[in-house]
Amino acid sequence: MGKFYDSIPESFIPWINEQHCFWVATAPLSADGHVNVSPKGHIGFGSDDSLGLPGRHTAMLAICWDDWENGGMEHLQRLIDRKA
Repeated sequence: MGKFYDSIPESFIPWINEQHCFWVATAPLSADGHVNVSPKGHIGFGSDDSLGLPGRHTAMLAICWDDWENGGMEHLQRLIDRKA
């Protein structure tokens, strides 16, 4: 069972900052489907200066990317559709 925290423990910060970025993409079998792309971490943009904590590009907060800003996948899909 997972644990829930009201804030990110200081002991987690070094581990979070060591995580690497990778992308997970799924493509539909049909030609009219959408490609979904989700980041699962990020190297470089690791902090949120306003909070002094790991930022949205870290592995910790990228876990819930689908819930961020009405979903990252929808935004990427709009960008992909503009290129077509």
